[in-house]
Amino acid sequence: MPTSSTLGVFLLAALTLLLIPGPAVLYIVGRSLHQGRRAGFASMLGIQAGTLVHITAAAFGLSALLMASSVAFSALKYAGAAYLVYLGIKTILTKSGPQEIASIRRDSLRRIFGQGVLVSLFNPKSTLFFFAFLPQFVDPARGAVVQQVLLLGGLFILLSVFTDGSYALLAGTMGQQLQRRPNLWRRQRFVTGGIYLTLGITAAFAGEPRN
Repeated sequence: MPTSSTLGVFLLAALTLLLIPGPAVLYIVGRSLHQGRRAGFASMLGIQAGTLVHITAAAFGLSALLMASSVAFSALKYAGAAYLVYLGIKTILTKSGPQEIASIRRDSLRRIFGQGVLVSLFNPKSTLFFFAFLPQFVDPARGAVVQQVLLLGGLFILLSVFTDGSYALLAGTMGQQLQRRPNLWRRQRFVTGGIYLTLGITAAFAGEPRN
């Protein structure tokens, strides 16, 4: 299992990433703005269900890769670092706004949950992200890779429930005020991109595969 220091760094990095609005947050906020907090929470749970599928796939995929070749596993970690750097640069250069929010229509809570699952499942960037982010905190010398990834993924989901739930609560309570401040969504790309760049560069220059 990962060391306590590794878990601490992971939790800090994951929490920082989760606090920055992304596609999933925009979907959750959009539902909350249009249909209230219950719709926001339903969409949040759908997102977490889809995230769980991605994490499970990453856990068994990384384990299989390690069994095939430890060199390939190490190469994936460096490729993941490069992907995070690329994602950071792309995020900074992409001018985005709250258009996703404006296009959401009213639906039942069950449908909202299902759409949240699909938003997460059919986003190829989610799969790439978990294969890039989680391996940076996995140390094959400390036990089974599957167990480590599932542990880290479970912690990620718990944090995500808290942060995404907070967005749903805030948007459902302050819907009109948030809709009148679109610049909040445009400016966040600089913070998000900077975080991705920092994670990627740190992983790339860490030397040998690390915790």
